[in-house]
Amino acid sequence: MITKRISINRGTTKIGWLESYHSFSFNQYYDPEWIHFGPLRVLNDDKVVAGSGFPEHPHNDAEVITYVLSGELEHRDSSGGSGIIAPSQVQRMTTGSGVTHSEFNHSKINPVHLIQVWFLPNQRGLKPSYDQINFTKDDRINKLLTIASGNKNDGGLFFNQNAKIFVSCLEKNNSLNISLPEKRKMYCYLIEGEVSINEEKYFTGDAAIILNEKSFIINSNSESEIILFEVES
Repeated sequence: MITKRISINRGTTKIGWLESYHSFSFNQYYDPEWIHFGPLRVLNDDKVVAGSGFPEHPHNDAEVITYVLSGELEHRDSSGGSGIIAPSQVQRMTTGSGVTHSEFNHSKINPVHLIQVWFLPNQRGLKPSYDQINFTKDDRINKLLTIASGNKNDGGLFFNQNAKIFVSCLEKNNSLNISLPEKRKMYCYLIEGEVSINEEKYFTGDAAIILNEKSFIINSNSESEIILFEVES
């Protein structure tokens, strides 16, 4: 079964420095039907204007994965983690027993566009930690790239949950044939572009929920970028 969720059904936060779209209940957006997808608790599509960002604030017991699409995001946290995340870079922060952190647009001129997700960890009270990894655009053109996984042998960043995160940049008129292992499900979020999933069209901000399917096909109708989350069903 493949269920389509259109972009206008996401929650939104729009304030002077931030434009954010929430796939799951977050901040002032609450939808009892969209609290989480398995252990995937937050999927935010954020644009932050130049010179602005999120001041220091606390987190605990979350695996936070940040994927920058354009611009640069500067991060600092109380575990000692810090860095500037640029396009093709991915960051993982285990908040565990508790951290405070801040995230700011590093540029004084250009906006930053990012995807940030939070997973519930597979155990509480973990030691806070931070990691970052670089990819190239070629790593994800017309193929699936694992950017984070609960299996250290999969490549990408390790995080503390039985789940995987993939991304793909599809050129026009290309396709992906994706297989799902038994007892797994997938949430596919179209960051940008137009694709067809098993022949149904999806546009920027739309999502497909894949349940009880052995495989499915994504065809690109334009240059597109997609992020996919595989979790236990």
